[in-house]
Amino acid sequence: MQTASRPIQRITGSALLTAALLAVTACGAGTTDTGSAPGSGDKAAGPRIRIAVGVDASYAPFFVADAEGLWAKHGVNVDLVQFAKGGEGVDALSAGQVQMAGNSDATTIGLLGQNPELRSLLVYENSGRYLKVVLGPHVKSPDKIRKMAVVPGLSELAATRFLESKGIKPGSVDLVTSDPAEIPALTKKGDVDAYVLWEPWPAKGKELGERILETTGDYGLSYQHWLLSTSPWLKDHKGTAAKVAAALADAAKKTESDPDAAAKATKDAAKIPTAQTLNAVKEIDFAVRDFTTKDLKGYDDTASFYLDTGKLKARPDVRGAVQRGWLPDNTKESR
Repeated sequence: MQTASRPIQRITGSALLTAALLAVTACGAGTTDTGSAPGSGDKAAGPRIRIAVGVDASYAPFFVADAEGLWAKHGVNVDLVQFAKGGEGVDALSAGQVQMAGNSDATTIGLLGQNPELRSLLVYENSGRYLKVVLGPHVKSPDKIRKMAVVPGLSELAATRFLESKGIKPGSVDLVTSDPAEIPALTKKGDVDAYVLWEPWPAKGKELGERILETTGDYGLSYQHWLLSTSPWLKDHKGTAAKVAAALADAAKKTESDPDAAAKATKDAAKIPTAQTLNAVKEIDFAVRDFTTKDLKGYDDTASFYLDTGKLKARPDVRGAVQRGWLPDNTKESR
């Protein structure tokens, strides 16, 4: 487990999740709504919660909220818990070891079958430019792809839609599951031919001689990040969640208006190089908003992907998880 105030040691895979769950359990779930811990500086005296985030620049608004004191401004005491992959943070959320999380829409929809109590409260970012298709040095065109590296969830969906956009049957290409940090090197060695990932991995691949072919938006795919919680926790903590939403809204605005401040906050909290965050702000639209009818259709299409490919045996209840109207109905209370 990493919190924003502690040195960061990145751990991948199940080892990180296990360590995080054990560490948080030792802290005690009952601390969720207690006051600030002694010596917490400018932490708010209000409810204390843990929010799971990933370790890339797309989580910049959370780090900005920390650096700018926006959690305290809105009366909530937040510890950010960093995970190597967003899906691991959602697992921790489902286990009750964190109370909220940020994660992509596609990855979360894939987890709904095993985590039916997940609830998505709002969108805080959207982009068709942040994820990119990368070809290995030996691959001259998409029709030469025989193996693609994927991370379950958003990456796998993006890879499948890419192949479809080129008229390539996904079944004719082996999808090889791997951790994001390993994929550029695997591609350089020729163990896989291509991948679709978020930054910084496309940039890392380019440094290794790989070629960025296009963005997901070039073939009509964009992703969103959701602020997540669970129905049991929300039932008794609606006001706390609203305060988090209001702080995140301010932080998203700050991220857009002052990329340099966002880059510094992200570097200080997650050791992300400044240039990565500055590029992310150019490629991602950061803004807190409610869900739209168009969003819901896109989520239904993603649910169909998981069902049609056999990733899920039953259709996930996306409409039950996505809390359309929650944001306008509740954030007024936090102001």
